[in-house]
Amino acid sequence: MKRVGVEKSLQNVKTFLSNEGYDVVEFENNNSDIRNLDAVVVTGQSNNFLGMQNTTTKAPVISADGCTPEDIKNQLTNTFS
Repeated sequence: MKRVGVEKSLQNVKTFLSNEGYDVVEFENNNSDIRNLDAVVVTGQSNNFLGMQNTTTKAPVISADGCTPEDIKNQLTNTFS
């Protein structure tokens, strides 16, 4: 099961992805450890999404800006395939 971090304000995305079988972890945008996640979903409202300019992750970062939860799931499916 893929572990996906979802920014706290994206509750609808978190719920949808959980219902679709993803292991979803909610995080806040200032002090979260994202190193052990397979993907990260952010609001897209800030390029500096974790409040740090030096945040490093190998996980893909998906912007939820203008996307439905279904769109985000499709992006995750394409990323993991």
